[in-house]
Amino acid sequence: MKKLFPWLFAFFLIILYFSLQINTTTNIEKNEIEETLNSMTLEEKIGQMIIIYETHNTVNEEVTALFNHLKPGGIILNKENITTFEQTKKYIEDIKNLSNIPLIISVDQEGGSVQRLQLLKDIVPTYIPSMQKIGTQKDPALAYEIGKILGQQAKTLGINVLYAPVCDIATSNSSMTDRSFGSDPEIVGNLCTNIGKGIEETGLIATYKHFPGHGDTYVDSHYSLPVLDKTYEELENFEFIPFKEAIANDAKMIMIGHLADPKITNDTTPASLSKVFITDILKDKLNYKGLIITDALNMRALTDNYTNEEIISLAINAGVDLLLMPNHPQEAITYIKENIPVERIDESVRKILEFKKKYLKNEETLDVSYLNLPAYQEILNKIN
Repeated sequence: MKKLFPWLFAFFLIILYFSLQINTTTNIEKNEIEETLNSMTLEEKIGQMIIIYETHNTVNEEVTALFNHLKPGGIILNKENITTFEQTKKYIEDIKNLSNIPLIISVDQEGGSVQRLQLLKDIVPTYIPSMQKIGTQKDPALAYEIGKILGQQAKTLGINVLYAPVCDIATSNSSMTDRSFGSDPEIVGNLCTNIGKGIEETGLIATYKHFPGHGDTYVDSHYSLPVLDKTYEELENFEFIPFKEAIANDAKMIMIGHLADPKITNDTTPASLSKVFITDILKDKLNYKGLIITDALNMRALTDNYTNEEIISLAINAGVDLLLMPNHPQEAITYIKENIPVERIDESVRKILEFKKKYLKNEETLDVSYLNLPAYQEILNKIN
């Protein structure tokens, strides 16, 4: 025992040293984030909470003026932005150069009917089958490899956040059938978590969507408001299962869907605008600590029922951190400035800055060949 003591003591000192190093690094990073936050104007803080879209494919004077004025937290790529490979890549590079704070460069890229990179006009990326087809394999290792393909393809252009995977559980009436891994919550949870792990293996961030779960609704929220009719216990034993698994596996971003559940809120307030769903359930009961982003705020599930001011106010007061595609972003910034307490704004902006410092610091792109590696087809051939 006497001989072991020096070794045990040395081991203790090593553990203590690395523990102090980690704590020191964490404190330095927190101080840097607070310094950045304190140096920002109120308008700059609010801008960080907004993910905009715009319709150019080059960074001209109009786009430059837009970014200099709004100072948004990021952008979502749409069909207007995606042209040839080189032009799209340059557009993203030039967008990134418009901000001193790293930008979220995001895109809907799930596979199947939702993969925006298929819009490239000169190089067609390897096509990823629908989540429904992938789900029939019930193979988490395959899902992980497909997640890596999705991440690698997007990384060729400089994208850093994917709005994928879908955690919705499809039922017989579902509007999400081809976008869901299936009807078994355990299988959906396993596959969507492994897709997410594969995406993040490449250095990108996955976004798990659409909490609390669109799968048991037949209405498309692009056109109208879907309504669930479930108790908390029913949601916990079905819709929440994939999200709980994602949270247990360090989900960094969750997207809130535009769907109502009167048995939870006692009215038809969409989850994306509901403090009950976002703060009371997702944050407090499910213990989620990551970023919360809305689904697109220009969808008719919201715009047919609320004014732009109501949408912005309800979403932020409900606990949302990032507002995706709000109509009239300058009006949104002005409204937030005049009506939302600065403490509430700081709460989300602090989380956004922490997220960016931790996850958006590795911005290398991959060679264009990663859009179409032969190895991809070998992986996809495993899907029957």
